[in-house]
Amino acid sequence: MTTSIPPEADLRALSALPRDDAGPVFSAPWEAQAFAMTVSLHGRGAFTWREWADALAAELAAASSRGEPDDGTHYYVHWLAALEKLVAGKKLILGNELERRVDEWDAAARSTPHGKPIELPTRQGSPRRTIPPKFS
Repeated sequence: MTTSIPPEADLRALSALPRDDAGPVFSAPWEAQAFAMTVSLHGRGAFTWREWADALAAELAAASSRGEPDDGTHYYVHWLAALEKLVAGKKLILGNELERRVDEWDAAARSTPHGKPIELPTRQGSPRRTIPPKFS
């Protein structure tokens, strides 16, 4: 998978980022989606790349202090946790809204047959959305 990474997003600041010669690598689609959401939010000015690197570093340090192994298999779990905390800390989404959306995603994913797109329930006044959303 290739992705458009803004030049100011210095991936060298993310020393543990799973990558190969071509760039970041992902073992599951959700990892690429979490990466894309982060890059998109940064590109929209939601946070600086330094803020992002610091949030991710804090999450990785917290995992290490809990004794979690640093074998790279949970890197994007920590990535997503850091993104959730950064988004909530900047009040880009309210905490209860984030929790509700996580629950909606979980329920939708569990009820979706393998290989089919995950569709979140329609909210009043909102069109039905198929996940993942297009990042533009």
